[in-house]
Amino acid sequence: MSESRISLDLRSVCSCVASTLFEYYTPRIVHIKSKKVGFINRFLQLVILSYIIGYVIVYKKGYQEFDTCQSAITTKLKGVVFSNLSHLSDIGVRTWDVADYVIPPQEIGATFVMTNVIPTLNQTQSTCPEDPTIDGSFCIDDSSCPQGKILDKGNGPFTGKCVNSANEKSHVCEIYGWCLVEDDSRYKNMTDPVLFGSHNFTMFIKNNIEFPKFGVRRRNLPDVATNESTAFINNCTYNATDPQAKYCPFFRLDTIVQGAGYPYSAVAVEGGVIEVVINWDCNLDFSVDDCLPEYSFKRLDRGDYSISRGFNFRYADYYAVKENDTFKQYRNLYKATGIIFVINVQGKAGKFSIIPLLLNFGSGLALLALTTVICDLIVLYVLKAKKYYREHKYLLVESQESFQILHDDSDQGSHREVKRRHHNPSVGTSYEGHGTDT
Repeated sequence: MSESRISLDLRSVCSCVASTLFEYYTPRIVHIKSKKVGFINRFLQLVILSYIIGYVIVYKKGYQEFDTCQSAITTKLKGVVFSNLSHLSDIGVRTWDVADYVIPPQEIGATFVMTNVIPTLNQTQSTCPEDPTIDGSFCIDDSSCPQGKILDKGNGPFTGKCVNSANEKSHVCEIYGWCLVEDDSRYKNMTDPVLFGSHNFTMFIKNNIEFPKFGVRRRNLPDVATNESTAFINNCTYNATDPQAKYCPFFRLDTIVQGAGYPYSAVAVEGGVIEVVINWDCNLDFSVDDCLPEYSFKRLDRGDYSISRGFNFRYADYYAVKENDTFKQYRNLYKATGIIFVINVQGKAGKFSIIPLLLNFGSGLALLALTTVICDLIVLYVLKAKKYYREHKYLLVESQESFQILHDDSDQGSHREVKRRHHNPSVGTSYEGHGTDT
């Protein structure tokens, strides 16, 4: 009894597995005459075709293949500024030229322009009081200054002595290092930068690019030297609102900083980082001469930081003086504050190609299958006659033995009619929807 039951269960399991494995689905076409469904179907097809043609192919230029640019940049600055700060002996009366304020002379993809400076001249290796603004520099007696100790932000090791500070207002530890140490207290109340006239400096940016896929090379200068182009380059200055001057590669520093949305005087006092973006967006289906750059500017740092605001660094120049038949080394230390201009080049070129056009059009047409899916969902699950449509949408054929083939010969020709043995023989194999969807 149990063995027969087990055998029966195994047979039912095998039959279920076999029926699942050996099934085949084929699409069935049902013609539904419905104004609602027909309107939704045509509307969705129109939307998808509009997306394919209007957005993918026309707006996004789906008929083109693209390439990004390879770029090289060189810069050159020109300008002279005069400063008359006789009350500051380290600066005094001085004329500054490009060799003074461009540090270093050449950088890759960037240029630093010094706009403010705190010099400490004639430093030499000797002993002197530590800077009183540094934590840990104050002392009471020599025991407060252990010999050899170096503060985290100090200027040299302690000598073991407690001495008067440079302003003689307090006692600090004595150090051995480059003396006298930097003292910026005289410059804190300055509202204008030392090189305030630097806003009139001009920067020449020379940019060469190439689109290697198309073999196109361009630069932000005229390719052919004519009298007109030569006169334009020799006299132009960048102006974003002028139809010709907006392509000029000579920029006033004031124009760049104001183009980034900041007044030049505020940035020049504490320094900053300004990005110059050169964008090449070229359509090579037209003339190559129409492939021209567009310039934009933005500030990469913010001027409202409360900690480490602006941009500055220190550098020094060294020299030696002969004293008593020996040379003694000296240096001039400069705390340079200024604007670093970071130049970024980006570009894309497109040209007609049949391959991307076919790929984009073909992949877009595949979206038309969504209309069938959406309309099926509406017909089978939303309309009032959904049960009627569902009966005509799906047909279950269990096996070949469930059907018999009848051959009827008549004057109009011969055809096959499939009848079910165990179902209502009045239901045919094709249907035309006559239900209502209201």
